[in-house]
Amino acid sequence: MAVLDVKPDRTSEFESVFREAEPIISSERGHVSHELRRCVERPGRYILLVRWERLEDHTEGFRGSPGYQEWKRLLHRFYAPFPVVEHYSELSS
Repeated sequence: MAVLDVKPDRTSEFESVFREAEPIISSERGHVSHELRRCVERPGRYILLVRWERLEDHTEGFRGSPGYQEWKRLLHRFYAPFPVVEHYSELSS
């Protein structure tokens, strides 16, 4: 999960480029699903929730892939400050 603070006046461009970048993450090994949500109270803030089969599919697989380099090239220019990514596990019932 990452909270993405997008630079002011760049939200429309960010959303457009994110749609372009989605196939990159979707095609990565271990990707289960992802969703991007825009904050109602703070329109420049988004949350990105990505579900992976295993933590390593993100931390080693995706982050070590050529796809991640393209993801960075497309999206990282929009963030201020750079987002903190945290990993969460499902609670057992």
